[in-house]
Amino acid sequence: MKFCKRCLYSDSHPLGLVIDSQGICSGCRIHEEKDILNWDLRWDKLKKLVDEYRSKSGDNYDCIVPVTGANDSYYTVWLVKEKLKLNPLLVNYNKYFNTPLGIRNLANLRRFFNCDIIYQNVNPISVKKITRETLRRFGNIYWHVLAGHSVFPVQTSVRFKIPLIIWGAHQGVEQVGMFSHEHEVEMTRRYREDHDLFGFSPNKLKTVFNTLNENDLWNYKYPDDYDLNAVGVRGIYLGNYVRWDPKDQHEFMISQCNYKTARFNRTFDCYDFVDCYNYMDIHDLLKLYKHGYSKVTDHATREIRHKRITREDGLRLARKYEQRPISYLNKFCEWLEINEKSLQFILDQHRNKKYWIQKENNLWEFNGWSKHQKLIENDTNFDSNLSNLFKSNDELERGKPSKYITIGKGYP
Repeated sequence: MKFCKRCLYSDSHPLGLVIDSQGICSGCRIHEEKDILNWDLRWDKLKKLVDEYRSKSGDNYDCIVPVTGANDSYYTVWLVKEKLKLNPLLVNYNKYFNTPLGIRNLANLRRFFNCDIIYQNVNPISVKKITRETLRRFGNIYWHVLAGHSVFPVQTSVRFKIPLIIWGAHQGVEQVGMFSHEHEVEMTRRYREDHDLFGFSPNKLKTVFNTLNENDLWNYKYPDDYDLNAVGVRGIYLGNYVRWDPKDQHEFMISQCNYKTARFNRTFDCYDFVDCYNYMDIHDLLKLYKHGYSKVTDHATREIRHKRITREDGLRLARKYEQRPISYLNKFCEWLEINEKSLQFILDQHRNKKYWIQKENNLWEFNGWSKHQKLIENDTNFDSNLSNLFKSNDELERGKPSKYITIGKGYP
């Protein structure tokens, strides 16, 4: 593996990444644009773009904004409602792994910005069938979440004839520099299938070897081209027009909108993914098993690029957090109706032998990305330097429910 000299990514990144002759990766190179682009001009360009989609009669919404109880939802809605002065319809796909804190954040978002919202609750029997299949076949428990979150807004756009969908940042731009900000890349069916769905469209999930049927999968299918073109569906990313910085944006939303955060066992960032028990838990463990790195590497790389920590400290953070134990295995097993021993057997089937060495007695030795990077030892106490970098203002398990929560009555 070749590693970027500036961040922690390697040329084995699953999204694809190029390292240039100077040893700098494409993600870091595209990040440099944030310091040289004229963001005032780009914002003016965005305002002209969205003006075309304002409801002239006032009897429909101006746009659709996909939201969760975490990530960039608050900042995205703030930009759309307060800065662009649009009337958005919020849409949310219920992931079924909801934390009380995430439900609270989502309810607070809806009330604070005074927006209408539509929730999609796919029947849990189908969701569990899909999750068992994606876990068994390609070691992923989050396929249904990504599939639902990326397609429900498009289906709603067609159903309500609201052409414009506004997303936050584009993962391919932010992580690996797949596109320049100036390309102004937009939402596509192809990107969703290749990257969000890991190459597995709903049609590819149904085989003669499982019990999935059309009733289980139709909610996750992208509308056909005829319907998309009839409405003129278009999905844009605010990250192409606004200098995207998740840490600063979250802290602004904490101060202005009472967004709540939580600490995690497997990363130092306590702002992202507070709405889900599994994302920074078993889903993150599977990422480490399959790709040799986990979400803490993504978080550290982002902070390195924003020059808030050094590469040395980023590597130390990755080594500190990436192999920490998960907390919600029992809860996931109960939901999926599988015992822990059987689940661990399935998880082990997806360990990438490039990053894991099997020893005697079914023990495994980690040989992932962080192990292959040199660390210049010094006497700096990096923990003390980072103690105030991220602040938690709530607890993930407030109320400590024994089961996952289905969004229904909302939050008081």
